[in-house]
Amino acid sequence: MFVIGDSLVDCGNNNYLRSFARSDFMPYGIDFYAGPTGRFSNGKTIIDFLGDLVGLPLLPPFEATITFGRDILKGVNYASAAAGILDESGRNLGDRFSLSQQVKNFKSTLSQLKRKMDERKLEEFLGKSLVLMNLGSNDYINNYLIPSLYPNSSRYNSQDYADLLINHYAIHITVLHNLGLRKFLLAAVGPLGCLPNQIATGDAPPGKCVAFINDMVEVFNKKLISLVDQLNANHTKPSTFVYGNTYGVFTDILNRPDDYGEKLYSSSTILIN
Repeated sequence: MFVIGDSLVDCGNNNYLRSFARSDFMPYGIDFYAGPTGRFSNGKTIIDFLGDLVGLPLLPPFEATITFGRDILKGVNYASAAAGILDESGRNLGDRFSLSQQVKNFKSTLSQLKRKMDERKLEEFLGKSLVLMNLGSNDYINNYLIPSLYPNSSRYNSQDYADLLINHYAIHITVLHNLGLRKFLLAAVGPLGCLPNQIATGDAPPGKCVAFINDMVEVFNKKLISLVDQLNANHTKPSTFVYGNTYGVFTDILNRPDDYGEKLYSSSTILIN
């Protein structure tokens, strides 16, 4: 499994970077056996749970494979907190691996894999691997929604900005596919208007999420669904592209928290990028 994304799936890459977007300190990891590891969570992330389901160990962060020679044969996590689809997103928080840099980092791993197996085995290995991509949040909360630092909100309306993001996303997904990866899970952007830092702006009634931000995110998610459909139409099996409805999952948690009981507090990812 190879993971490309932001803080929701970062497992420690930012520990090695000069960044304000770090979580290698308490209370992060308070319910995790190894304590604070760079996961932006009290416990396991969704990647860790998914790995449990498919029988994979915890994936090493890319930087640990370079610095300490961690094993790459079960997969690598390239995710970086504050990263976005656009290179500029998140620069207000310091260093991070943007989508384009994460793709370059995967190419570095691929070079290592080529030294470990012949061409046929590598093709089979990549074809069976799962690629999980979770990006887009920082292109809004650490770009478009900070007009004092980024000009994009004056350059693009929400439709055009979503098109810009999707077009960049599609280019990098195609690069990964051309490198041999075949099974992709593309996660939606969650309800960003419900993040504490957005509610704190006062742009919503007490106890409510900021509706115009969630509407903006839904524009992106609808275009992501269309991209997934297009990718499946353009590539025959065994290539598979799946849309992960992150927005729906978190909206359900927010609307019906009692249905989730203690699980909501003991193992959920903290919604902070």
